[in-house]
Amino acid sequence: MFNSRQLARTWPFRRRDHFVGQMKIAAERWFSDRQCEVHPKYKYCLAELKYWPNNIILPEVARYVENKQQERLASDKTFALHDYVHHGLSSQALLFNLVGPLIVREDLEPLQSALLTRELNWPGSSTQAVLEYEDRSVFNEDSGQPTSIDLVVGNPEKLGALFIECKFTENGFGGCSVFGQGNCEGANPAGNLSRCYLHHIGRKYWNLLEEYGFLQPALTTDSTCILANYYQFFREVLFAIKKDGAFVLLSDNRSPTFSGAGRGLMPFLLSFLPEKHKARIGQADIQDVVKAIEESGRHDDWIGKFKLKYGMEEV
Repeated sequence: MFNSRQLARTWPFRRRDHFVGQMKIAAERWFSDRQCEVHPKYKYCLAELKYWPNNIILPEVARYVENKQQERLASDKTFALHDYVHHGLSSQALLFNLVGPLIVREDLEPLQSALLTRELNWPGSSTQAVLEYEDRSVFNEDSGQPTSIDLVVGNPEKLGALFIECKFTENGFGGCSVFGQGNCEGANPAGNLSRCYLHHIGRKYWNLLEEYGFLQPALTTDSTCILANYYQFFREVLFAIKKDGAFVLLSDNRSPTFSGAGRGLMPFLLSFLPEKHKARIGQADIQDVVKAIEESGRHDDWIGKFKLKYGMEEV
């Protein structure tokens, strides 16, 4: 008879904790080599949020982000700079480091090439890309931080834009904060929307779930609210559909969280979507983009540093 520790070693699927551990080592080494001031306990994290530009490989990308943040503030809009963008494992910082140089240098072709290998339609001849895009009107998010999309390629107000969410070491999609804070038991409100606080204050999440045909038995008959744990996924998918675009998850293929070996959150959550919308949902690996950037031969000054920073010496 095997005990639980012995059986654990026979589990055939990868575990996320090993991947996260390796990424912490890579981040700690990166900051140490550059003599950055780090957190006294978590050396894979910069000492304070204000040091976040030290988490960005190219200074021109950090300046670009800072300028965009100031532009939004001047126009009474927000730029969702995450509270942990100074963290070595920040997916927002990773996206700035990976796609930021392509935006600054007006060379989105490697990103286009990577997405086309996954049979994801590119929005025409577009060279437009927007970081941290938001539109309060989609869900009537009239106060607080609205839904923010990590990256939009193409014109978000025209047919065919790509709404891209980047994930790195996360353990899933963000859940509903009302549930997370203990202000909701997580019961399914599909049959009685008055039970949902967010619906009560005027948010249109459930309205759009109904409008686009999501309220099928898989979402309506379960006793648990699907948004409790997967709020971010459905919110961003609905956002893309409302904008006549496509939703794309960009994630690291070393993590088992989102896909791999027939498992992961993406294939699971796709099972809840109406068939007519599934063609507008896609996934690509961060490694796909890295490979396309290398093959372009136009970004040799920084792509090797990116691979080193994120432990991808061998992609």
